[in-house]
Amino acid sequence: MLEIRRYTAADADQWNAFAARSKNATFLFDRRYMDYHADRFDDASLMVFHRSRLVALLPANRRDATLHTHQGLTYGGLLTDGKCSATLVLDIFALLNEHWRGEGIRRVVYKAVPWIYHRLPAEEDLYALHTVCRATLTARDISSVIDLRHPPRFAESRRSGLRKALRQGITAGESDDLEAFWHILDDNLMHKYGRHPVHSPEELQLLCRRFPDRIRLLTARLDGIPVGGTLLYLTDRVVHTQYISATPEGKGIGALDLLFDHLIHRSAFNRPFLDFGKSTAEDSFDLNRPLLFQKEGFGARAVCYDTYEWQP
Repeated sequence: MLEIRRYTAADADQWNAFAARSKNATFLFDRRYMDYHADRFDDASLMVFHRSRLVALLPANRRDATLHTHQGLTYGGLLTDGKCSATLVLDIFALLNEHWRGEGIRRVVYKAVPWIYHRLPAEEDLYALHTVCRATLTARDISSVIDLRHPPRFAESRRSGLRKALRQGITAGESDDLEAFWHILDDNLMHKYGRHPVHSPEELQLLCRRFPDRIRLLTARLDGIPVGGTLLYLTDRVVHTQYISATPEGKGIGALDLLFDHLIHRSAFNRPFLDFGKSTAEDSFDLNRPLLFQKEGFGARAVCYDTYEWQP
């Protein structure tokens, strides 16, 4: 009754149509997003059919004998629709393991989609990982999330920055000046960590053209000049801050405090959650406490991004 097929470029339209109606997919699983950096990964994505009907997708790449879901994405895992039952998901994982053994896969690294991104409850995969795969939790990254339906009160440190920004006359709003923001971001990352952003300016421009309703830029400006900003990924239920950065001047006068006050209290994106993203690195054990302190100052609290591993 179940059949697994390897994804090919000829399947893009069918893949994208299913992802668009899946109960736990976001636009990151659209092949127009996934494939912008296809040259960096050996794609091993799978499509699962039940009685000839597409019932699940698995975005994945292979590196040697390890299967990842997916190294080019923040989160991944089995994508299903509202009709897919828990028992069917158990059967799917049993068949996936059999398929991978036949392909010489010796290790699977699985990044589950955090629950805040689900359109409907969709944790059947977590139960299957436990009962079918005997998977082990190998990383638990902490992200910081605000329920925008009940905006919290800012900590005094953030309120102080907001007052300073208002005195300086900083304004906040949407912008299309992606190049200016990228240079602020690049200068920041090079100064702090000696590295460039994951996305080049050309890649960000490409993605913005492909997903104009999903990728938006907010900037804070002083006398019309950008001094801070955040690049937002808008999924159906979450406003995700893909990048956040400010100039040294912007940091000193509370530009980001005003920017996030605007985003939380005055923007019209109409999503339940704001996700500031992870504050951890090195398999989740390296916690960036100053970064976490800043996010929690806006009232954000923890949601975990989990990674599992097993031998099929």
